[in-house]
Amino acid sequence: MLVIRSIAASDLDPLIDMAREVGGGMTTLKPDRQMLGDRVDCAVASFQQTIPPEERDYMFVMEDTATGKLAGVCAIKAAVGLNEPFYNYRIGTLVHSSRELNVFSRMETLYLSNDLTGATELCSLFLQPDYRTGYNGKWLSKSRFLFIAQFQQLFTEKIIAEMRGYLLEDGTSPFYEGLGRHFFKMDFNHVDGLTAMGKKSFIAELMPRQPLYVDYLPESARDVIGQVHRSTLPARKLLEQEGMHYEGYVDIFDAGPVLQGRVKELRSVRDSALRVASEGRSEGRSEGRSEDDAECLLVSNTKLDDFRMVLAQAAVDGHEIALSAQELALLHVQAGDPVRTLSLNVRKNNG
Repeated sequence: MLVIRSIAASDLDPLIDMAREVGGGMTTLKPDRQMLGDRVDCAVASFQQTIPPEERDYMFVMEDTATGKLAGVCAIKAAVGLNEPFYNYRIGTLVHSSRELNVFSRMETLYLSNDLTGATELCSLFLQPDYRTGYNGKWLSKSRFLFIAQFQQLFTEKIIAEMRGYLLEDGTSPFYEGLGRHFFKMDFNHVDGLTAMGKKSFIAELMPRQPLYVDYLPESARDVIGQVHRSTLPARKLLEQEGMHYEGYVDIFDAGPVLQGRVKELRSVRDSALRVASEGRSEGRSEGRSEDDAECLLVSNTKLDDFRMVLAQAAVDGHEIALSAQELALLHVQAGDPVRTLSLNVRKNNG
């Protein structure tokens, strides 16, 4: 059975192995022991609340309890850009007009921006290929929203997610080749690796501060602005279902879109509910209710220092949810303890 839980120090080695499978374009999950070791240490301290809220980096792993293998990972950074620069391109518009020549033109531009500094970021989503079946990907992505719903006070009003930009089959970024290479004079993967290590001062040193005209870029670069990597498209759709949207900010290297939302407007915050766990069927269930009444629900405990979540085919009766003994054990809760629930599918009504 699968469970999503807060990361532990003992997860570092399998996390490094998983990061080797990710490939280019995801700067928050590189197979570097020092970098990932520091992230895991920070995550453990985050769940234990031994560091300030704005410095926290909550990492979660999906574990296959039958084998002990890590099936996936995802994370929430409480606030970006406070300790190191956080850059994006903001797509803007410049208007050029001449009344004498009767010429009027609008041209898209790219502005180097720090506008999203301080926002909470969803990041580091990756699911092992062997587990990309059923609801696993959807569940892993949406698990972060249920955590945010339970602990809203720990996060900023604005939430963002940088989507992996479009890459060719050989890992080449058309946008980077059309723009970034002219300034950085190095391969995309090298630049990607530097930013993953937190070495970002070169961005301000080498990138022009004045607006860049999109029309000056080669067509191959223009066409991928705001487009996602093929494997990232499902993740984008899931985030949009939860209430996030694209507002014209893109990554400065691969031009992947940055999705934005407001915590109070997220579906998980509006629709999730606190309920009481019970074992097996609820004795107070109304007559006529059957197994057909059950639906797929994300169910989490309410413990920050030992956060755990399962996907349950569970039946709800009022404020009570009936879980199996195994599900209760995986959640580290007992009958009578509070749990938070959310329908996996958007069209479902969680109550």
